[in-house]
Amino acid sequence: MISLDQVHTIAVCGAGTMGAGIAQVAAGSGYNTVLFDILPGMPDKARARITQNLDTAVAKGRITEAERNNTLQRIRFTSQLHDCIGEVIIEAIAEQVPAKTGLFNQLAEINHSETIFATNTSSLPVSRIAEKVVNPSRVAGMHFFNPAPVMKLVEVVTARHTHPLVATLIYELALSMGKTPVHVKDAPGFIVNRVARHYYLEALKAAEQGMADFATIDRLLESAGFRMGPFALMDLIGNDVNLAVTQSLYDAADHAPRFAPNPLQVARVEQGQLGRKSGQGFYNYAKS
Repeated sequence: MISLDQVHTIAVCGAGTMGAGIAQVAAGSGYNTVLFDILPGMPDKARARITQNLDTAVAKGRITEAERNNTLQRIRFTSQLHDCIGEVIIEAIAEQVPAKTGLFNQLAEINHSETIFATNTSSLPVSRIAEKVVNPSRVAGMHFFNPAPVMKLVEVVTARHTHPLVATLIYELALSMGKTPVHVKDAPGFIVNRVARHYYLEALKAAEQGMADFATIDRLLESAGFRMGPFALMDLIGNDVNLAVTQSLYDAADHAPRFAPNPLQVARVEQGQLGRKSGQGFYNYAKS
């Protein structure tokens, strides 16, 4: 089993918002990083997103120009699967078990037998993913939160077959990235998403019942100490992503009513009102 001092290269699969953020964190922490996405144009979009993030960090004095340049130089952007070779592979692709297991098994063929596979799933049982992967003992959850470069928490999820040393390595890796890792068992929604569902769902229910509008509910909860109201936060995360997590937890909990998706969010997703990324969600973000 490899140790932290043997981790030199991290391959991140999926160059969307989460994958790009994780790659930025890895490279900024000194690791050679491969950022892969099979979709045309996604690696270039990720490069632009990461560059913009780093430029903003320089402008705000959070990092130096040299740190910005070194971070970018450590990232290899690619659309070729065979480039994804490293001591640790982190996937941040679609929330579908077959897609994740298929990717891991393809990568198992071209990587060392001790390469560690970490899934960034926010809602799927890690055990369901691990059990279909060659050598499931080397699979664990490494759940970052959006935006990954900013949010400190990382849930380290131990699946049924995960070797204890693998969970320890992922925990130490998160620490080396400046994160605050916590060990959690493989359960629906893990800890944060299980608890946070009701922050969203009760706010949605209150709005649905006409108790207050979105802005008022957000303002009240922010005045109570929350850094961001539920509707603004759903728009930031993406209503499609947030709804998918709710649906996954609802299914995993045998359709317990308290986890049922709310029609207000379902309707927005069906209408393409996904939040900030689409320009419209519970609020309008379209540029005038």
